Amino acid sequence: MKILFMPGVGGDPTFWQPVADRLPTAWQKTLLGWPGLGNQPLAPDVNGWDDLYRTVEERIDGKVAIVAQSMGGVLAMQAALAHPQSVSHLVLTATSGGIDLTPFHPQDWRDEYRRSNPHAPTWVYERPPGHEADLRSLTIPTLLIWATRDPISPPAVGRHLAGLLPNAKLFELDDHSHVFARERPDDVAPLISAHLAQP
Repeated sequence: MKILFMPGVGGDPTFWQPVADRLPTAWQKTLLGWPGLGNQPLAPDVNGWDDLYRTVEERIDGKVAIVAQSMGGVLAMQAALAHPQSVSHLVLTATSGGIDLTPFHPQDWRDEYRRSNPHAPTWVYERPPGHEADLRSLTIPTLLIWATRDPISPPAVGRHLAGLLPNAKLFELDDHSHVFARERPDDVAPLISAHLAQP
């Protein structure tokens, strides 16, 4: 089992480390980071969403499972749609997955992010690529994990994605945090392990 872990807009590759440490040691785990986001150094060849997606696509070599948080879930969905024969499983936490969040009235994360990351590139605030029209065709086994009181990605978003994706299961964790996957690895890792172990 090969797994690509993708963080959210914080960009930190260690976001998924606590979960990865609790998964079977025999599984090959790659923790991606996002150049120029959070405390990650800039990369001269990453200047927008397309460039960032290219860094993901370069890691898809043979069968791979993708585990992604928030913004990373948009890129994960893009990869799954482009390479459905190569992505064996998806795990998405607290993400838009490339759908329009406007009807769900999410809390805007951008002002706080600007204060914490004044040197972040401007493209990160642009709307990411949209995938909603294509999601009904995606039959990859998908686990959706949401917090019941997440203000940034409300649980209604997860329920909507579960209704669009033909092979998806939704688990709602009683929590208020957008980054529960990092904070509660003992709860999240067993869900992911069981999902990825399925053929």
